[in-house]
Amino acid sequence: MRPRTAPTPRVATVAVALLGLLLSFLSLGTPAHAAPTGFRIDNGRLLEASGNDFVMRGVNHAHTWFPDRISSLAHIKAKGANTVRVVLSSGDRWTRNDTADVANVVSQCKQNRLICVLEVHDTTGYGEQSGAVTLSRAADYWISVQSALTGQEDYVIVNIGNEPHGNTGYTAWTADTKAAIQKLRTAGFDHTIMVDAPNWGQDWAFTMRDNAASVFAADPDANTIFSIHMYGVFDTAAEITDYLNRFVTAKLPIVVGEFGHDHSDGNPDEDTILAVAQQLRLGYLGWSWSGNGGGVEYLDMVTNFDPNQLTSWGQRLFNGANGIAATAKEAAIYASGGGDTTPPTAPGTPTASGVTSSSATLTWAAATDATGVTGYDVVRVGGGTETVVTSTARTTATVTGLSPATSYTFAVYARDAAGNRSSRSATVTFTTSSGGSTAACGVGYRVTSSWPSGFQGEITVRNTGTSAINGWTLRWTFPDSQRITNLWGGTATQSGSEVSVAAAPYTATIPAAGSVTLGFTASRATANPSPTAFTLNGAACSVS
Repeated sequence: MRPRTAPTPRVATVAVALLGLLLSFLSLGTPAHAAPTGFRIDNGRLLEASGNDFVMRGVNHAHTWFPDRISSLAHIKAKGANTVRVVLSSGDRWTRNDTADVANVVSQCKQNRLICVLEVHDTTGYGEQSGAVTLSRAADYWISVQSALTGQEDYVIVNIGNEPHGNTGYTAWTADTKAAIQKLRTAGFDHTIMVDAPNWGQDWAFTMRDNAASVFAADPDANTIFSIHMYGVFDTAAEITDYLNRFVTAKLPIVVGEFGHDHSDGNPDEDTILAVAQQLRLGYLGWSWSGNGGGVEYLDMVTNFDPNQLTSWGQRLFNGANGIAATAKEAAIYASGGGDTTPPTAPGTPTASGVTSSSATLTWAAATDATGVTGYDVVRVGGGTETVVTSTARTTATVTGLSPATSYTFAVYARDAAGNRSSRSATVTFTTSSGGSTAACGVGYRVTSSWPSGFQGEITVRNTGTSAINGWTLRWTFPDSQRITNLWGGTATQSGSEVSVAAAPYTATIPAAGSVTLGFTASRATANPSPTAFTLNGAACSVS
């Protein structure tokens, strides 16, 4: 992940640069390289040894800072991912992950049928970040733990170093990257190697883009894939589309190794990142599962490593359009050799309890499976379509964000460790209560910062009643042309000036005399007047 803003203009379309990239690649010829023993690059695509085209769909997990959260790999798999990028440390800036720990991480990835991208984080921002180390130093670390990786070429991709140059001295990236690749090849590494871009991973100066062909040619195994990190530099569809298409056109392999839905350096266009990656069949790895700090806690996909508490970012990445659940395909290596192809039995018919005007709790009998059920997908059924609303490892789930006095139908699927999905359970139908004036609430609204075309705001929702609010929907109308661009603490929808926010799982319950806080960013015109009225589950709230 990148902690700094790139002081640079945005992407420009430069036809000459593209022509140079194409010509340099085409003129290099095909270097002699070893026969693949696992993943390999062919014609700009990442292939398994079997020849199966593999498209990464997964997330980043900060293992080195949370070594006791190794169970997160099972939870990530249960959400549908086929890949996890695991943060490791060489010991230069954080506690070193030794050979035994690396071997355990690889074993856990394999047990959970995930492809493991392993990265050294100590290189982050070298040349600008105090304490950051060189790619050469990272290569030395990989050589020191090589015994944990030899023979794992079908399952492991080695990401030499995270964001290996900041915004100072980044022109050295090309030579440094070539040298690190060659050091690993000389040491006997046959793995596909992943290399991150400079400029804190975002390549705003196009150093990686314009030198990718020569770096690829410097790998004697022709088995290197490039990784771009997309945060504030990639805040428009044009920038994202241009950057990724240049690699595809030049038949150079590229993956979005990190990205988020928001960031302190700007608002990345996550919808376009997901859509273009799906269109071009490129991999992506969202940042990150849980444990973020330093003001970017909104990048957590689940709260406090709890797989049953998806944040709005986690919901978007796993269950949204072009997201992981809809597009991930398990690596073929896990289906070979007589792998499990038998799906679990269907879960029991769910029952609904605790039905309010905006939420309900569903409970069902467990499914059974020879190798074990790893999770359940709860779907809303209506009009001949299904929509995944939440995933859980338990046999109960609370669905929120429902409308008052509305009929809903839900069902459940089970998944096993092999990624097999059961047939659908029978459905349950219920009608939410009317809501109305039974809730007692107060709302505080304030602008925390602003800039010429946008602002950041905070909304505190207070329960002024004597009993807990379990599930809620907050509505208001903006008085001017404000429009929500990102919101954390709930899921926002906006039609014109009218905004509706459904509670996130971790904000769904507001105890008596308690409160929850939402944060958001929005665009605006010159004026930015505050809303004057809010309703919670259809009841008017006092405003302060």
